[in-house]
Amino acid sequence: MILVRASLAVWLLAILALSAGAQPTTTQFSPLSLVPQPVQTTVGEGSFVLTRDAAVAAPAELAGSIESTRMLLGPATGFAFGKSTQERHTQITFLYKPELAPEAYRLDVSAAGVRIEAAGEAGAFYALQTLRQLLPVSIYESAAVATNWRLPIVQIADEPRFSWRGMHLDVGRHFMPVQFIKKYIDVLALHKMNTFHWHLTEDQGWRIEIKRYPRLTGVGATRAQTVVGNPLFRDADELEYDGLPHSGFYTQAEVREVVAYAAARHVTVVPEIEFPGHAQAVIAAYPDLGNTGRQLKVKEEWGISKHTLKPSDETLTFYRNVLSEIIDLFPSRYIHIGGDEAPKDEWRDSAYAQQRISELGLENENELQSWMIGQLNTFLAANDRQLVGWDEIMQGGLPTDAVVMSWRGMKPGLRAAEAGHDVVMAPVQWTYFDYYQGDSSSEPLAIGSYTPLRETYAFNPAPETLSSSARGHILGAQGQVWTEFIKTPDHVEYMAFPRAIALAEVVWTAQAARDYEAFLQRLPQHLERLDKLAVNYRPLGNDTLSFGSRLSNWFWDLGIGLYFWWQD
Repeated sequence: MILVRASLAVWLLAILALSAGAQPTTTQFSPLSLVPQPVQTTVGEGSFVLTRDAAVAAPAELAGSIESTRMLLGPATGFAFGKSTQERHTQITFLYKPELAPEAYRLDVSAAGVRIEAAGEAGAFYALQTLRQLLPVSIYESAAVATNWRLPIVQIADEPRFSWRGMHLDVGRHFMPVQFIKKYIDVLALHKMNTFHWHLTEDQGWRIEIKRYPRLTGVGATRAQTVVGNPLFRDADELEYDGLPHSGFYTQAEVREVVAYAAARHVTVVPEIEFPGHAQAVIAAYPDLGNTGRQLKVKEEWGISKHTLKPSDETLTFYRNVLSEIIDLFPSRYIHIGGDEAPKDEWRDSAYAQQRISELGLENENELQSWMIGQLNTFLAANDRQLVGWDEIMQGGLPTDAVVMSWRGMKPGLRAAEAGHDVVMAPVQWTYFDYYQGDSSSEPLAIGSYTPLRETYAFNPAPETLSSSARGHILGAQGQVWTEFIKTPDHVEYMAFPRAIALAEVVWTAQAARDYEAFLQRLPQHLERLDKLAVNYRPLGNDTLSFGSRLSNWFWDLGIGLYFWWQD
């Protein structure tokens, strides 16, 4: 399409206004209900209507954007969005602008059509996600709808605050089907999140096929039964079980399918393979990897298993072989190895582990864990990958290129950033979405504590107290969904949303531009989009606590704080 001069003039004025630091003509309470809130939005008068003969023009650098247009806009409109030719009426034009940041975009809807500028296909994809939010909510239908696809005249200049904008999902405790994993990725992409942290192994189940070690799924993917209720404050002889086997794993073909599906939506899948703790399912499959050599069962209770991996060369060889297959399956630069909650009791009682500490010239069991993690770090680095671990990997020392995922509050991450490590913030107070969202008497069973929507929205992953050099090491943040008490996809969605929507704005929108009341005004209309996608989000409101729940929550937070202090 040949853009009319008036349209070009409007676009140039918008660019000049942005570079001059001009304020958008919309207020923070924009009727557009865009989530996450863009950097700058200028609304004009009038509208533009997409029609059935709409064509798409894109340069070679953004060629994939044509398919993205069809993927995001095609199902509900029924339009083909063919490639622009002289015979077709171009309504969406992509322009390559290498001077923009990698995930930034400029979106201009004028009377002449839609114009999108980006430096890469990720930025163009995010512009299309914003474009979807400008259209009637029926654009989120999965089949063609007869409606008027009208867009407001608007100019948007936008880019993310952080490069790591993620959500985690634990499938070790409760297995989730492939179709739901894809849906989860779709909803993340809608909110411009770019990382899916797939927690694939646990004491309670190993969920990924490793061809070299078939017993990992043949034995480790099934537990005989599962504890009923919350066992954290009950004695062992008081526990009850459901008597039902729980099983499931992803074949390598399914993993490749999910990774490709995510990549088409500009979501990177980061796998987590737990090491050296949370390994009881592995030891159940291969007892020689344990410290005692005894046959264990796949863990049937929640909580931390005392059974850790034997610090032997054979164990390291086993995990290098596992990671070789993981590297082949996942193109992500980052590979997560866990590293959290690894009790040292068995190492203290093991003559072999103590001999190993002596032979290696180490001081204690913490340094032994650090040495083991360092071995995997060396292996991953040799394969052009970067190790990520929960913040316990700092105990006993840490390779400089390892990435710290800070879950035990902000302090470990801040220390790591000041020490020069890249950091992903994932602190329990703001980002653990297995915590209650309201009074426990009216909510599904959860592990404990309390994180309402407003608490997540208040999160700042890079506080002003950080030095400028350390601030550059904060890659971003992510939300966590641990599934001890979450058995179904519907329940995952109930716990994740709308808190994950608040987090999406935390990691995309500049801190100074965020306003909770404005977010709440935009949210109801945005939730209508999730209705069309059949997302089982928790309804807004009703999140106050009774006195009893407040007291219980206070004791929980005190206990967690003491636990973190004791670990350090």
